Amino acid sequence: MLKISNFTKLYDGKPAVERLDLEVSAGDIYAFIGHNGAGKTTTIKACCGIMNFDEGDILIDGISIKKDPLECKKRIAYIPDNPELYDYLSGVKYLNFVADVFGVGKAEREERIRRYSDLFGLTDDLAQLVSAYSHGMKQKLAIISAFIHDPKLIIMDEPFVGLDPVASHQLKLLMREHCDKGGAIFFSTHVLEVAEKLCDKVAIIKNGKLVTSGTMSEVKGDASLEAVFLELEGENA
Repeated sequence: MLKISNFTKLYDGKPAVERLDLEVSAGDIYAFIGHNGAGKTTTIKACCGIMNFDEGDILIDGISIKKDPLECKKRIAYIPDNPELYDYLSGVKYLNFVADVFGVGKAEREERIRRYSDLFGLTDDLAQLVSAYSHGMKQKLAIISAFIHDPKLIIMDEPFVGLDPVASHQLKLLMREHCDKGGAIFFSTHVLEVAEKLCDKVAIIKNGKLVTSGTMSEVKGDASLEAVFLELEGENA
């Protein structure tokens, strides 16, 4: 579903991410973990086709993001760590705009908007302008918009930041449901307990280089994910 091969991104001639190889298969919830500045967001933005890179390639469902970015973007959804939405639209108009972009039919979009808005407790707020939304409400709206066209791959950057416990729980359930249907999710997070319980696979990046990757059980062994991460970061667990 997502294949990153020899990915390298330079800033001022210095590698922010260097020779990264990683593969996310259908059915995977895949966590991407690292300290601030490790290269997570750089990698994620490149996977979404919103940042150019210097070496390697990134394939979405077998299609190169370099050669055919538009076709790749039809197959993915992206949730940034700080969603920048159209403040002058109401919540429901924003969701309909996204549905229009991806060609979602009237019946499908209405059912999905109703279902996901109810799940995240946003139904009563959809008539309000996005400018009136709190950060958490904007995060919920961004999540709903990501699921509305039923993409093959959902890429998220710190998706749980700003969510209340109920919304976090609903998002975890949706992530599992999406992947059980044959989709895939690749996301960064600092909430290691969530990653450990939720994810099938995990990759840890440090200073732009992949340190380890594999199934959750392979990476953490008998320890906790937090203990493994701290050890790899050179700290005492």
